[in-house]
Amino acid sequence: TAEPGKAAAPAPPAPAGGFPGAELALQALLFAVTLAALVVLATAKQTVLFPVPVLRAVVPMEAKYVCRYLPVALCATCLYSLLTALGSLRPPTARTLFILLLLDVFYAAVMASATGSGGGVAWIGLKGNSHTRWNKICDTYGKFCRHIGSSVFLALVASIILVLLAVLNAYSLYRRSR
Repeated sequence: TAEPGKAAAPAPPAPAGGFPGAELALQALLFAVTLAALVVLATAKQTVLFPVPVLRAVVPMEAKYVCRYLPVALCATCLYSLLTALGSLRPPTARTLFILLLLDVFYAAVMASATGSGGGVAWIGLKGNSHTRWNKICDTYGKFCRHIGSSVFLALVASIILVLLAVLNAYSLYRRSR
């Protein structure tokens, strides 16, 4: 209550909530990790020369990553991280935090799924599958397999960063609701 003749004190500011510096740093790290994974995946090509004794010739055989799910997920997440980093330069409202929380969870699920898909392809290349007569290729195409493995690892890191961003946005939303 205000005393007679004096103005009422201004309302206390809403709690800022969250860690805006940490969120921006994680978004920048997410952009760098997804971009690096895309570059490594795009350069995952290797050609090996196989001798064919019957023809007395050498045949080039190329290995390249043909699965499209992982690169599309990485590209979408990279763009998302760039857009959210630009959007986080101004203070978010509670509605914006809620939408970011939902999108972070969605992209974390997409990246986790794409990482599992890419990891499955990498595992078959590394170990093969005797039931389907798919031979392992990593003993022949070592550089190719290292690129795929590195890209899958970076995609896993991106998934973890997205989970951390979701936790930070949930905490920020919680702080605003108190």
